[in-house]
Amino acid sequence: MKTFGAVVAAATLFAQAALADIDPIVIKGTKFFYQNNGTQFYMKGVAYQEDYAPNGGSTSNSSSTSATDYTDPISDDSSCERDIPYLQQLGTNTIRVYAIDPTLGHDKCMTALADAGIYVVADLSAPGDSIIRSDPIWNDDLYNRYASVIDAMAGYNNTLGFFGGNEVSNNNTNTDASAFVKAAVRDMKAYIAQQNYRTIGVGYATSDDADIREDVGSYFDCGDSSEAIDFLGYNIYSWCGNSSYTLSGYDQRTAQFADYNVPVFFAEYGCNEVEPRTFTDVQALYGDEMTPVWSGGIVYMYFQETNDYGLVTVSGDTVSTLADFGYLSSQIASISPSSVNMADYTPSNTAPASCPSVGSAWAASNTLPPTPNRDLCQCMYSALTCVPNDDISEDDIGDLFGTVCGLGESADVCAGITNNATTGEYGAYGMCNPTEQLGWALNAYYLAQNSANRASACDFSGSASTQSAASPTGSCSSLIAEAGPQGTGSVTSKPTGTGDAGSSGGSGSSGGSNSGSGNAAPRFGSTAVFGTGMAVAAYVSLAFVSGMCMIFL
Repeated sequence: MKTFGAVVAAATLFAQAALADIDPIVIKGTKFFYQNNGTQFYMKGVAYQEDYAPNGGSTSNSSSTSATDYTDPISDDSSCERDIPYLQQLGTNTIRVYAIDPTLGHDKCMTALADAGIYVVADLSAPGDSIIRSDPIWNDDLYNRYASVIDAMAGYNNTLGFFGGNEVSNNNTNTDASAFVKAAVRDMKAYIAQQNYRTIGVGYATSDDADIREDVGSYFDCGDSSEAIDFLGYNIYSWCGNSSYTLSGYDQRTAQFADYNVPVFFAEYGCNEVEPRTFTDVQALYGDEMTPVWSGGIVYMYFQETNDYGLVTVSGDTVSTLADFGYLSSQIASISPSSVNMADYTPSNTAPASCPSVGSAWAASNTLPPTPNRDLCQCMYSALTCVPNDDISEDDIGDLFGTVCGLGESADVCAGITNNATTGEYGAYGMCNPTEQLGWALNAYYLAQNSANRASACDFSGSASTQSAASPTGSCSSLIAEAGPQGTGSVTSKPTGTGDAGSSGGSGSSGGSNSGSGNAAPRFGSTAVFGTGMAVAAYVSLAFVSGMCMIFL
């Protein structure tokens, strides 16, 4: 047993040493640099995630929040070993992964990538665990998911950065969702600092949508630096076939970001309207007109899927390169972007003086949703008398929100869980999970009844019941006091929890549950109104207009 332990210890030390050999990437002004030698870093990237983007050139942000299976590409050691030589042939120094499983191990793949000089940009979300544009919320479950990914990846020197969202707002009808993404960026930046991790940037990947592209760029960069993105990824597919710098609009986008004060890069590019793709835009992206503004880009996509964006086809252990592969490899091999050394570079760009004004074209206030605080939600839920039953169904939770928020003489019963990203008004418990939020609403209605009616006021056709409420003490008492009796106060205390899952690279693992208090919190489709900001407010209004009454009592 001692011999086995010594072998494991030696292997761990070897992995840590290998991970430490690669020079971390840091941000200074609008550029990326190798931390130790100060050389400017340009992304020569490839998106790397199999069977993940069904809608073509970018990952989807559907209205459904049901869990979806996905394959974590950097936990699959054999696939990493198979694919890294091909990534090297492409001159790749960065891969983008759209979803990782923080409960799995990543040491072997991340070490192999580091040995190959390849860095990773990781999205923090996953199917079923993301901010949905049609029904946005930033709650304690999502906080734990995003923090878990950071826990799993922060220990690797070749983790370049994280995306707090991908194309969440994609037209002028859903820009309010950007407030929730910006809150996630703010909180994950704070979490990295709180955990004393190496400074790793948190950014956002936006689509190239003409109606909102200017406002999106400004919104995520404006205001307090603690809330602003550290970098912006731009998903763009406008250079198709034998296009040009001006015909593609690359010149206009370069002009748009000429004064931007954080790094910008193409988070996805590679139009496939003309095939094979010859990637002539590579010469422009890494040429003298664009390199003063852009830090390279990430081609979509390594794997050939039904959307025909692949560079290779894979069958078991066999990789076959496609025509696109040869063209991209040749284009990347021929570039030689001009660069500046970090010591000689003095940033001069500044953040926008003001944020986009809320109006018909932009609906996201610069007052962001509160930081999810699981301690607060757990304290609140334990102090309730009337709560939903443990076996309550997803459909019943959605129905109960519509019912209870429409009962009584006003909507005050649900004021503590409503969120309005346009007005910047948020209930203190609007970031709790659905079960906790429903408990708050049921209990508020229950307490509003006179003593004669209370016996039947916590029934709702058998969907709720009373529990023995805990009397808040200590920190719980303080948190609930900050939230206020109606749940409309501002909670300034910071969350103390961590991601509760995953392993910090090179240093072992830390398991744990990812659920909140009370019941494990399921997430539901866009018709559910479990406190998702505008949705709850809309349902409350509808309840009063239609004269909704106590149909479940």
